[in-house]
Amino acid sequence: MTSTIARLSTAAPLAGLAVTGNGALPAEVGVRHLRALGAVGLGAGGLGVGAAGLDAGGVGAGGLDAGGVGAVGLGVAARPSGLAGLLRLTGDVGQPVAVECSIAWAGPVRAPITDELSAQAACGIMQVHGRRYGRPVALGVDYASTLAGVLGVQGMLAVLVARLRGADLRRVTTSVAQAALLAVTQYLAAATAGDDWPEPEQPGGPPFTSADGVRFELETLDAGRWLRFWTLLAAEPRLVGQAWRSFQHRFATATCPLPHRLHRAAANHRYADVVAAAATAGVSLLPLQPPPATPCDRPPWRFTPLPGPGSDAALPGSGAMPSGSGAALPGSGAAPPGSGAAPPGRVAASAATAPATRLPLDGLLVVEAGRRVQGPLAGHLLRLLGARVVRVEPPGGDPMRGMPPMAGDCSARFLALNRGKEVFEADLRSDGGRRAVRDIVAQADVFLHNWAPGRAAELALDAGDLAPVRPGLVYAHASGWGEEFGDRPPLGTDHLVQAHSGLAAMLAPPDSPATPSLMTITDLLGGAVCAQGVLAALVARHRTGRGQRVDTSLLSAATVLRPGTRPGPTVRPCTDLSRLAADPGFAAALERDGCTLPRAPWEFR
Repeated sequence: MTSTIARLSTAAPLAGLAVTGNGALPAEVGVRHLRALGAVGLGAGGLGVGAAGLDAGGVGAGGLDAGGVGAVGLGVAARPSGLAGLLRLTGDVGQPVAVECSIAWAGPVRAPITDELSAQAACGIMQVHGRRYGRPVALGVDYASTLAGVLGVQGMLAVLVARLRGADLRRVTTSVAQAALLAVTQYLAAATAGDDWPEPEQPGGPPFTSADGVRFELETLDAGRWLRFWTLLAAEPRLVGQAWRSFQHRFATATCPLPHRLHRAAANHRYADVVAAAATAGVSLLPLQPPPATPCDRPPWRFTPLPGPGSDAALPGSGAMPSGSGAALPGSGAAPPGSGAAPPGRVAASAATAPATRLPLDGLLVVEAGRRVQGPLAGHLLRLLGARVVRVEPPGGDPMRGMPPMAGDCSARFLALNRGKEVFEADLRSDGGRRAVRDIVAQADVFLHNWAPGRAAELALDAGDLAPVRPGLVYAHASGWGEEFGDRPPLGTDHLVQAHSGLAAMLAPPDSPATPSLMTITDLLGGAVCAQGVLAALVARHRTGRGQRVDTSLLSAATVLRPGTRPGPTVRPCTDLSRLAADPGFAAALERDGCTLPRAPWEFR
């Protein structure tokens, strides 16, 4: 295949290809994203070419316009019953290609899921989001449908990567129900781990309101700074200490009951004084913003070509799909001092990690240095697509492995995002540890991290450092804010992003003030958008002969979401995730590996 790859006359990953689509919001999201990657929209509406680019300036801001999917037809009178959307990508990349994607509402789930709200109700999204309210509550955005559209485009890009590498894949299917189950994956894992850990589900939580009526979110990962902030607001130290655990674990549990007197302490001070206290204590604090007046039209990724040769000769993975999983990595035998290959069994592969059929990314190697949700979820999706994923962890392993509830000897929440990955332990503070990571990257196709801004440069593991080590590398950075706050951003975490982006105002129940969801909304969608960007960069690498840097953020993921319509759900909302896991109607979409987890959300043929 190497000699027949069509060179791009422009830098957009999908330049020269055409997209058509038909259906509901998942198809609309799919068309928007494929057009933003350079595909031409065909049909009576003539959607035109997205302005995405891979030049030094990154993707153009005009790629995600508001053109709807209704004007873009597949040449069929109506989509089949049960389908949320159909997508088709056609063109020539050195060979004629036609990649098709069908997005069902229910897919393998045997439940009456026919729209966004029934997916949220049946698959547990309402249950998780509603924990802070004490009852199942719908998200005010079409989250499952949007995520399904992102997954559909991921599947199509993966098929295109496989075609460029010589595989004969043509079609992918996914569903809104599978997207919804992926959205609750860590909560489902925790609910079915089987140990004696009591999962809290009490109502309450931030945001806080100042004396002059400003609602705000705050964030810190440090207990000392948390205590200092509230001490400056004259809160009782005993209550502050009791509240820390709940605040710290809200990302994992989607609950955060706080003492009422903590809210009262915030309400006793004007917002300017609260901001001053936050600055003194070193915590991040932002006011809740209204929803944007118009949808953001910027693509959620920015691509930049990396320096390197202009031919495929040096490209990793540019030939036919291999039969094995790749060469042994440095450290897979004797580990260098200070870097330490993880002992066998650190991550036990589930039955789903040895598929009977070839997957699109078979033979590609991803090195992931991720933490919390966003980075690990991106690596998880790439692994489900067939890539071999090696996770870089500190000596002794990621502390999150021990976070209850446990599924055997590993945290169920951690397993939900990291099962099936190999682990390489490296002390990145040491020269030997950083050298060991560079040695791994020298054999990799993708290096992915979600470190804080500036961290990669400090470690000499930025794109410019690694491009010479591995020509053709796809380097992915999943940040919190992108370039929103310059080089001194607040902590880039889910709830702050919800507050600043205006998403919190869209998520709250009708006639309620702006309130961030305690569910990891932007973390999970941010990981999915990052994986989507990696796949597009792999396509561009094959078509340009050059490595690519792809930048995404939680903020850019938040802009993908749009307010949704809110009639009542057509099915009874799930109120217990463990009962959902035991429901035979969900059996084809779930699997058991110490806890209950969603299966890969695509099928390929």
